[in-house]
Amino acid sequence: MRRFNPLIHLITLPMLLVSGASAAPVEALKPMAFLAGHCWKATFADGKTIDEHCFQWQYEGHVLRDVHTVRSPGRPDYVGETLYYYDSASAQVAFLYVENGGGYSRGTMIADASGLDFPATDYVAAGKALRYRVRWTPTSEDSYLAHSEMQIDGKWITQFRLQLKKQ
Repeated sequence: MRRFNPLIHLITLPMLLVSGASAAPVEALKPMAFLAGHCWKATFADGKTIDEHCFQWQYEGHVLRDVHTVRSPGRPDYVGETLYYYDSASAQVAFLYVENGGGYSRGTMIADASGLDFPATDYVAAGKALRYRVRWTPTSEDSYLAHSEMQIDGKWITQFRLQLKKQ
């Protein structure tokens, strides 16, 4: 019978984490590589609410994980996680987003020369759907602009525009 040795796990865990952080992404995820291994933060217009995304390669570069936290004084943190992956059946990058309030969305990402587009999809929570779309545009090596729009009564309106900075 083998005995559990916690020391072995403490020694090998950092090696596993490092190998995931430095994994080369699959071809379809390469446009997102600038995000990996970093946290990115922005402050909303109220000057108090902080939006943070931390990206990490998973499964030898086949998945990019984004842990998303919104912190606002006096309120519980809003926490979500997105997994980006290459969907070989549809030949495109897809994502699954889930969050601590029970909401979720599924969608796709299309890269072009100036950034990353997340075409219109639905965020579903409490039995209701909100149609939204997002564009991430790198503005320097250390920042990108996130522009999110939602569809209300058939019209697209800006939900937020945030300049996220590498931490």
